[in-house]
Amino acid sequence: MTIAIELGANPAGQPVRLDLEELLSTRLLVQGNSGSGKSHLLRRLLEQSAGHVQQAIIDPEGDFVGLAERFGHVVIDAERTQSELGRIAARIRRHRASVVFNLEGLDADAQMRSAAAFLNGLFDIERDYWFPMLVVVDEAQLFAPAGAAEISEEARRASLMAMTNLMCRGRKRGLAGVIATQRLAKLAKNVAAEASNFLMGRTFLDIDMARAADLLGMEKRQAESFRDLNTGSFVALGPALSRRPLPVKIGFVETGTRNGRPALMPLPDMESGAMQGLIFEDDGLPMPAPASRPAAPSADEVLEQLEHAVAPVAAEPDAEAAAAIEAEREALIEEIVHQFVADPDAPFRSAATLYPDFTVHCRVRRVGSRMPDLAEFTRRLAIARAGVEGAGGEGRDVEWRRAVEQAAGLPEEMQGVFLLIARAGMEGMPSPADEELARAYGSRSPSRGRWLLTYMEERGHLVCENDFRGRRVVRFPALGWKTAPGDPKGASATA
Repeated sequence: MTIAIELGANPAGQPVRLDLEELLSTRLLVQGNSGSGKSHLLRRLLEQSAGHVQQAIIDPEGDFVGLAERFGHVVIDAERTQSELGRIAARIRRHRASVVFNLEGLDADAQMRSAAAFLNGLFDIERDYWFPMLVVVDEAQLFAPAGAAEISEEARRASLMAMTNLMCRGRKRGLAGVIATQRLAKLAKNVAAEASNFLMGRTFLDIDMARAADLLGMEKRQAESFRDLNTGSFVALGPALSRRPLPVKIGFVETGTRNGRPALMPLPDMESGAMQGLIFEDDGLPMPAPASRPAAPSADEVLEQLEHAVAPVAAEPDAEAAAAIEAEREALIEEIVHQFVADPDAPFRSAATLYPDFTVHCRVRRVGSRMPDLAEFTRRLAIARAGVEGAGGEGRDVEWRRAVEQAAGLPEEMQGVFLLIARAGMEGMPSPADEELARAYGSRSPSRGRWLLTYMEERGHLVCENDFRGRRVVRFPALGWKTAPGDPKGASATA
């Protein structure tokens, strides 16, 4: 039975299909500069073929972990011993589980060693388990470099041999290599030469354009056409694609990556003096400790997960199921954020320092590919630190939503502090002390709490006044609220 998956469309709008059975026998090479759409192309190929063939993705940047939630792939953390990886790879082939081998967080030398051990485990399985499998290697030039790099010779040789086995001898063992690279000139020739199907994207260097044109059988004068390709556009050639070079625009994908295209964002609206205070003020805090990675699941746990892995079934979820999944995802995110707030060391670490740990927790808890970005995490963390979720209560939700809307006009890290003061104003409680404001902001310095009030007052969000006893009263003109007098240097009733 011939299975053709749709990659995209040609300039005339006609679908361009890839013969999956032919690909299993002939292998595929994808080339394109950073930002040309290679990862998008690989994701389209993986999504369209997920229900037809077993898959293993060598993922150096953690871009493909989103496939686990949608298509049932098992995510394997690469930070394991060589023997563990060999046993896991053998189980993968025996049980025909689709997996994402996540190398994120390892240095280049460790990535090469881990990838070599994993590929060798897939390759050295008994003949009875030579089931068809797509083995997709993103950024293949990292694992099969054309020349020596700043890595140990032992790691380079092990990785290069494993990649050569995949592309040269893997077909008889059911392994179909799909490799993607930014530059053909950086990829070992004996690895690239084994591919019979090609998808060539945008590139600018003469040497890469010449090699791409040569692989596609194009004349040298046509090589410069690769400079004019748009993001997501490729030239296809090969027995599984087309007998003649064929332009193709890759179609849409269902899952997303954590590392999207960079977008411009406005700079902070802050006066020069305030900015200098943030930069030069010495609040006595020690340098933040490096973010620690949580302990990875044991090999036995991963093997057990593979034991019970089932083949993915691509089905459209109904509206109720989608709503339930979204509610569960939101609950998991809130739970993870509150874990950071409960950690004794976390309150005085910046959101940017905590964010890498947060993303790891999200992947371990299977939050999915749509994780909050740094700005959203900063906002959630600030509100959780201030302890103001659901502060409106029954009958006051409309009033509280007005406060939340006003807080949205402040930087994410200040929104929780504003809502903390607003809650005190809404309930007529004493205004929080400087120390409490600083703690909600993630600082130990009371002067930071005073600066926060000054910043909000200068922008019209609130008004600070002192009574005759020196106690502070904070008014919210837009909301009609006012706090009771509170000692700026003392304990606050809202603590």
